[in-house]
Amino acid sequence: MIEIYTDGACRGNPGPGGWGALLRSGKHEKELWGGEADTTNNRMEMTAVIESLKALKRPSEVILTTDSQYVRKGITEWIAGWKRKNWKTSAGKPVKNADLWREIDKLAAGHKIDWRWVKGHSGHAENERVDELANRGIDELQAG
Repeated sequence: MIEIYTDGACRGNPGPGGWGALLRSGKHEKELWGGEADTTNNRMEMTAVIESLKALKRPSEVILTTDSQYVRKGITEWIAGWKRKNWKTSAGKPVKNADLWREIDKLAAGHKIDWRWVKGHSGHAENERVDELANRGIDELQAG
């Protein structure tokens, strides 16, 4: 069983953004983070999920916790309809961030994932930690 915690951050939306992830298996932990110069908060939330799933070396049982309802609902509720409608919304418009949704869908297929949501900035220890990692991603990007 692998626990994954993810978060994304943006300074301005769009603007410079960062993502952070914590992977935990038993007593072993791995922190991941990065940044992009011009992005959105939702893209950073999704990138954190993508990078954490890419870090898994074999098919795994995963509990993935995010503070993004966009990510959790997108992957558990909305994506099936988007795929049926050829990546269009119910209003017939192209799905935003379809490139990242496709990547998450492809990466998630190799694992058994329990997608969970936690309220952001509510004192949840791991969520606070990945928020710090996401902000580190922005800080390091801006430091050059």
